[in-house]
Amino acid sequence: QMQLVESGGGLVQAGGSLRLSCAASGRTFSNYAMGWFRQALGKEREFVTAIDWSGIYTYYADAVKGRFTISRDNAKNTVYLQMNSLKPEDTAVYYCAADLPRSYFSNTHARNPFEYDYWGPGTQVTVSS
Repeated sequence: QMQLVESGGGLVQAGGSLRLSCAASGRTFSNYAMGWFRQALGKEREFVTAIDWSGIYTYYADAVKGRFTISRDNAKNTVYLQMNSLKPEDTAVYYCAADLPRSYFSNTHARNPFEYDYWGPGTQVTVSS
């Protein structure tokens, strides 16, 4: 079992930055691939970015590529989402998710929310115009 808790959300003006954190419990954190998803009011949950267990492979949604950066610190059991050049359309609840260890964490797998096994409660990000 794993527990995830997001933090760092808040209100920011367009063009500003936020850094989200996701703290995970357990010593098995380093074996999990991690992802960030978001869900705007009235919309479906969508993929944002993901990172494999080693940190070597990263994947980004086209909407955030070049603006957001995912990273992880396995020693701290934490994954981060650096969000720059924020836009009003980035407004959503952001969720951290963990995927059970697998032989290969592919681009297709990473983008599918149904592949993830654990989810945090989410943190609100609001970008004003």
